[in-house]
Amino acid sequence: MTVLGLGRMGAALSRALLAAGYRTTVWNRTPSKVAGLVELGAERAETPGAAIAASPMTIVCVADYDGVQEVLDAGRAALRERTLVNLTTGTPQDARAMATWVAGRGAAYLDGAMMAIPQSVAAPSAFFLYSGSPDAFDRHRHTLDALATSHYLGNDPAAAELWDFALLGSGYAALTGFLHSLALLDTNGVPPSRFVPLVAQWLHGMTEYMPELAREIESGDYSAGVSPVGMNQVAVESLARVSEHLGIDADVLGPLRALLERGVAQGHADESFASLFELLRRRPPQLSGHDVGPASTRTR
Repeated sequence: MTVLGLGRMGAALSRALLAAGYRTTVWNRTPSKVAGLVELGAERAETPGAAIAASPMTIVCVADYDGVQEVLDAGRAALRERTLVNLTTGTPQDARAMATWVAGRGAAYLDGAMMAIPQSVAAPSAFFLYSGSPDAFDRHRHTLDALATSHYLGNDPAAAELWDFALLGSGYAALTGFLHSLALLDTNGVPPSRFVPLVAQWLHGMTEYMPELAREIESGDYSAGVSPVGMNQVAVESLARVSEHLGIDADVLGPLRALLERGVAQGHADESFASLFELLRRRPPQLSGHDVGPASTRTR
């Protein structure tokens, strides 16, 4: 297998492939980053084209899609009849444009999103998302599973990037709330480590509540929710006031505060918290008719 780009994540991917027994060819713009992997058994390629030509599948993991384009332009002649797996972070539009470009060079394309940090590559907690060529995914699935648990989301190359942003949105909201909570407790001298066990238990309970929210959204029936909008509006308003009184920045609560106020103002006070979804969904998603939903998901 080939890896183009040896930043922290690219180097971790290369080490995982080597540990799994794959002959691994590596290339990086800065040659000094190659040496450590060569010592582990990787083969050095002098150019992107030579690296791509060395393997049936090439993984590219660089800073952005402009970087991907630059690297692939240098090796475009070698792409024909090979598979390119792009694990660079970008937008759904970037993914579709890259898929079109790669297909024009006679190669199969998979776009991917890495739900992991370098230290967790190949660990049970890591999972990667893929979309694009179903044949390429099936053909290389065993190799991809050596990096992390693989989830295939359909043939629209944009799907992995869209799901990546969806997961990031939930994660950032949780982490930002965690930091705000620590700032509140800090006013009473509570160390962060003391808070972790209880907040972990609380957030686990939140994840158990998510299927109910999803069921309500899919049914469109918000009448029987146990956590109504009006009750949550009062709670969040109180949380904001307490934060401000203690000198803690409450701006992090601003978007939710405004959303709940809008829900109440529009007559949804007695409806489930899940009904806020309807306020967020202001127009139909622009997905070009492609299926990016869980019905097309295949997992290991």
